[in-house]
Amino acid sequence: MSKPNDNPADPFKKALAEATKVMANDSELSVSYSVDPSGLSGDSMRLPQVSRRMTREEVLLARGTADALALRHKFHDDATHARYAPPGDMARDLYEAMETARCEAMGARHMPGTASNIDVKIRNEAIRKGYDQCKSASEAPLAASAGYLIRHLATGRPLPEGASNIMDLWRGFIESQAGEALDNLDETIADQTAFAKLARQVISDLGYGDQLGEDPDNLDDDQDDQAEDDAEEQEDPDSSGQDDSEDEESDASPEQSQEEQQDASQAQVSMDEMADEEMGEDTEMPEGEAPLEPPAPPPASEADPDYKVFLDTHDEEIAAEDLAEPAELERLRAYLDQQLEPLKGAVSRLANKLQRRLQAQQNRSWEFDLEEGTLDAGRLARVVANPTTPLSFKMEHDTEFRDTVVTLLLDNSGSMRGRPISIAAICADVLARTLERCNVKVEILGFTTRAWKGGQAREAWLNDGRPQTPGRLNDLRHIVYKRADAPWRRVRPNLGLMMKEGLLKENIDGEALEWAHRRMCARQEQRKILMVISDGAPVDDSTLSVNPANYLEKHLRDVIAMVEKRKAVELLAIGIGHDVTRYYDRAVTITDVEQLAGAMTEQLAALFDSDPRARARVMGIKRSM
Repeated sequence: MSKPNDNPADPFKKALAEATKVMANDSELSVSYSVDPSGLSGDSMRLPQVSRRMTREEVLLARGTADALALRHKFHDDATHARYAPPGDMARDLYEAMETARCEAMGARHMPGTASNIDVKIRNEAIRKGYDQCKSASEAPLAASAGYLIRHLATGRPLPEGASNIMDLWRGFIESQAGEALDNLDETIADQTAFAKLARQVISDLGYGDQLGEDPDNLDDDQDDQAEDDAEEQEDPDSSGQDDSEDEESDASPEQSQEEQQDASQAQVSMDEMADEEMGEDTEMPEGEAPLEPPAPPPASEADPDYKVFLDTHDEEIAAEDLAEPAELERLRAYLDQQLEPLKGAVSRLANKLQRRLQAQQNRSWEFDLEEGTLDAGRLARVVANPTTPLSFKMEHDTEFRDTVVTLLLDNSGSMRGRPISIAAICADVLARTLERCNVKVEILGFTTRAWKGGQAREAWLNDGRPQTPGRLNDLRHIVYKRADAPWRRVRPNLGLMMKEGLLKENIDGEALEWAHRRMCARQEQRKILMVISDGAPVDDSTLSVNPANYLEKHLRDVIAMVEKRKAVELLAIGIGHDVTRYYDRAVTITDVEQLAGAMTEQLAALFDSDPRARARVMGIKRSM
């Protein structure tokens, strides 16, 4: 008998979990419900949360997500997938989208009831990502469009509105470039290996063949040929010349062998004597000293020695221009300019205001009524009127921020997708140009991860037997959009990279902040200012699923405490719809992304304000913005 306060959604969740295990053909599958992003990792599946109200939308979304993930678990082989997976970002996104579509299409063929359930999941995803609002192909992600097209061609089913919109935007291009390969779709859909080869051909036809890497089948052929050559050499001893040497040794007389051994011994003695002479008479050899132990590896974080990183081999610090071709960067930059044309006027006016305030500070200023310095001729009349009045001197002051560098550290997580990242990019653009005109160097950095829900680090952890509390389990991607010493005109297109589909993933703020701090400390400028722009707490699904829930947040707090304690860098932060004042002492929280430009300019202007009281007043007002 159930209790009155039992959750009414529990029976549904239990039934859905059991049905999902049956569909996935895995009775050991662990199914859970969470507000975190849904996903499949090994034998664990995470589905969308179903509340006590059990709304129709929640139930349908949970069923559709469960069916999609169960089909992937049933029809997908990780080893085959990894074997043919391309290394390039766009190529891999296309490859992943097409494989997901293949698994869902297989389910629609074998279990037609799953198709309508998955349609709900696709519709929800398309609306959430704004696919129904896309008007041109440049606004629609190519990888998602290709995946939808594969599913449509393989099942013959019409797609939900948002998905069909972006599929139609790209369909003509995809079929014109890769139509011949897609003609073989029906023959390969049930064979993952054959489909993986077809997917690689489609990727090449779409113009991303340079991101495919080596053909794994060709690598296997080369390895087989090498193995055959090695086997032939072992079977044919004549090829190595061993028989000839053995015959010569057997023909040699015993006396000759003894003479050769004596010559070799004398040669060795001579070499030892020469070595002793080179070392010198005063050189002492260590007697019975044990070999030194190798030094312990440095901690993963200076701020918290207990913070762990399971594998950092695949982390990368990369320049923006290395993540896209120049032509693509120019196209993305043009798209960014076009998207934010209405906002640029307001941002530019704020930037001009900032520039006037900074240039006013740059003007020479004088301090009067000093006891030494340059004689103040304008106040000699007081001395003439009253000879007992002491002479007055004045002194000229240099500009306060002549030797300054500012770093803008931008959150490149998936939650920034859309208008927030666009406005952050254009604000960074305008501020960099403004500060550069005021002789203040600017560096622009971004941080994200290379994969969703764990990359190669997580795969290594799974292969290693899933040790407890492994630490960070994703591959970092730290992006340098503009180096402090680089002129803005040379790197202007780089910020367009933030518009690249698939770039924005998860955010590990603590390590990004520590990275930016190290870069600044290595510079020679006397004053260093670091501004962080983020829209949420640090989140990495793979790390938080196997570590304490506050693991990344605690590390961020430790890094902030270290930076503020050392005082080598002035740290401030702007939170977009997220209260960052609970992390940073000097922080602003804005509720509307449109306020970002004003917040950035006012924060920087306050830092350069020569009046400490005015600076404190501005900072106090903005804190509660």
